[in-house]
Amino acid sequence: MANLQPFIIRPARAADVPAMFALVKELALFERAPEQVTNSEADMLRDGFGEQPVFRSLVAECEGQVVGLAIFFVKYSTWKGKGLYLDDLIVTETYRGRGIGLALLKAYLEEARRSGARQVHWQVLDWNQPAIDLYKKMGASLEAEWLDCKMNVGE
Repeated sequence: MANLQPFIIRPARAADVPAMFALVKELALFERAPEQVTNSEADMLRDGFGEQPVFRSLVAECEGQVVGLAIFFVKYSTWKGKGLYLDDLIVTETYRGRGIGLALLKAYLEEARRSGARQVHWQVLDWNQPAIDLYKKMGASLEAEWLDCKMNVGE
């Protein structure tokens, strides 16, 4: 079976963008919001691998195929200082349950340590119990008192 093969975690490359974007769309479908994706491969290529990258990314690769993705960027807290925000963590469905998500999360945490971040942040949907359980097991706190605010400012 292909999904029993070993995998590696590595920094993403520009050539990975089509596979990365496919994973983003798969995540949106899993999160029941595929219509919310208005970004494009061209946007991701420019924003992650252009002259002024605004995000960094790690991929999980198995047999030459990108099967997992972690996308993150620097954030800043006036109370805590530098941090990293994990925007997406996804493993394609047929490769779940092999520890790839955990390996991506650990690689993200190592990137945070190396970059001098004091804390990391991410979100999880309240119905995604397997992810919630994993994050709690790793020592993450879930903060119910904070509400997420967002607003479209362009287009």
